[in-house]
Amino acid sequence: MSKNRRSRTSRRADPGLGGEVTWTPEAIRALGASTNLHTAAQIFGLAMSTAYLLAKRGQFPVPVIRVGTQYRVPVQPILAALCLESGHDQPP
Repeated sequence: MSKNRRSRTSRRADPGLGGEVTWTPEAIRALGASTNLHTAAQIFGLAMSTAYLLAKRGQFPVPVIRVGTQYRVPVQPILAALCLESGHDQPP
């Protein structure tokens, strides 16, 4: 008997592409003000175990906010770290 589980993260994946997530600047901006650690780790290409370790040590590539038992990551610092904060997708 299989259980129907709901994912904790919202993934922007095309099911026809094997579930791989491609994070475009527009998709990152569409996350809103903050996202969860899993999504931020995907954006930076980090494994979840590495992401949790870095967050716990305060060494994640951008600031991480702990809210109870969850981590939240502001989107603006992600855009800044990827040089995408100005709204221009092409580097100068």
